[in-house]
Amino acid sequence: MKVFVNKRIPEIGINMLKDAGLEVFIPEHDTLSHDEWLSYCKENDAILSVGGAFKYDQDFFNECPNIKTIALYSVGFDHVDIKEANQRHIPIGNTPDVLSKATSDVAFLLMQSVARRASFNFEKVKSGNWGDFDPLHALGQELYGKTLGIFGLGRIGFEMAKKAQKAFDMNIIYHNRHHNEEAERELNAKYVSFDELIEQSDVLSIHANFRPEQKELFNASIFEKMKPNAIFINTARGGFHNQKDLYDALAEHKIWGAGLDVTNPEPIFKDDPILELSNVCVLPHIGSATIEARDGMARLAAENIIAYSKGDKLPHCANPEVYNN
Repeated sequence: MKVFVNKRIPEIGINMLKDAGLEVFIPEHDTLSHDEWLSYCKENDAILSVGGAFKYDQDFFNECPNIKTIALYSVGFDHVDIKEANQRHIPIGNTPDVLSKATSDVAFLLMQSVARRASFNFEKVKSGNWGDFDPLHALGQELYGKTLGIFGLGRIGFEMAKKAQKAFDMNIIYHNRHHNEEAERELNAKYVSFDELIEQSDVLSIHANFRPEQKELFNASIFEKMKPNAIFINTARGGFHNQKDLYDALAEHKIWGAGLDVTNPEPIFKDDPILELSNVCVLPHIGSATIEARDGMARLAAENIIAYSKGDKLPHCANPEVYNN
């Protein structure tokens, strides 16, 4: 079986594929045009897909009827038309669990950075504008005993909640499609309605899988309902928030601050006015950027393709219902 890997990944994954006797193709350069990417897809049986630049939609599957399975180098799969994949009996793999701690670390980092205006103050140091002691200048806020609201309390959200509770004794509330009994038992997390989540959170952190109907769910009408001291954290997908509305809410002091590892659009434009605000910290989508997490993602992605090559079910499958067809 021929496997197309569209970008370089840690060697552990490539070696696993080769040791399993699979033919692996990796292009010489990572920045492929759509036509280049599509031509490589047409020449292979399976794809180990890195990044979300290209969509696996009906047009793609029509163009590439040869593709038998796709192993995503990510947890999220919003760039895949799962319904179309199911109809064509194509299992889609993803990489859950191995990046939960790393991504929650970044959410936790952003929460603290925004609360203490770390990015703004670091820029002051870099510019030599430290200044004299001013008891009232650029004050932060403490997080002890405050309420952390989690939108999408899955694996990553659970890790974020656990850190916040242990470090700052924060109260945990959450909104999910389903109750998270483990979080309720171990973290005393409280399930609330979406409106209650918005109105009660001192920190609101997004950890849900993105769905098209949730596009810009967090917009002006939502920011209006949040507390004036609220911190908005998004490490999930930039599509969850309307960036102009977020800027307006921050600039008009309707909410305290925002920490983003994902932006809308992504990558963010370098002249986006949100970058000039003192109450914002933006990172370049580094949630899983640790050696341990990226190695783990490579291993899981390789395991998915190897399992398919042996006629087995994908061990980490985003659309397990495909096996019911």
